[in-house]
Amino acid sequence: MADYFFEVAYKGIVYQKEEVNFKEFEQCTFTNCDFRNCLFVAITFIDCTFHNCNFDTTKVNYVAFRTVNFNHCSFREVNFAMSDKLIFEMHFYNCILDFTKFYSLKIRSNSFTNCSMIAVDFMATDITGVVFDNCDLYRSEFEKAIANKANFKTSYNYTIDPTKTKLKKAVFSLEGTRGLLFKHELVIS
Repeated sequence: MADYFFEVAYKGIVYQKEEVNFKEFEQCTFTNCDFRNCLFVAITFIDCTFHNCNFDTTKVNYVAFRTVNFNHCSFREVNFAMSDKLIFEMHFYNCILDFTKFYSLKIRSNSFTNCSMIAVDFMATDITGVVFDNCDLYRSEFEKAIANKANFKTSYNYTIDPTKTKLKKAVFSLEGTRGLLFKHELVIS
């Protein structure tokens, strides 16, 4: 049985490799916490909020993220592909997600606002209805993704091949269409 924590505020903690494993956190807040190099196993976060936390290179295995908000957090090289897929809902605000992986997840209606998302792997991911608001998507990969109704209107530096990605009713700015036509080597001025 996992340890259960409700409405606890954690501040300035540097977590050790397996310190949070086999625990459930509900409506908890984490501020200025360091999870770098942690190995997350069998953890559940429900309605939790993280402020200014560092998750760089954290390993994620069978972790449930259920309505979790991240503000000013860093996730360089985190692989979310092994997350619990039931009610997977995360929202990122002003975060660094460079080189993260969401491969083959269903992350419908999640949101990314003012995030650096360089070389993020969305291959075979269902991002239906996801909002990318003012995000840098340089070299992010969307092959075989389902991006129907996704909103890229204010984001930039993306290259998405419409022949390899489902984009029905996805929203783009006129300027952003360059990222959809890149493979045709067209000059748009």
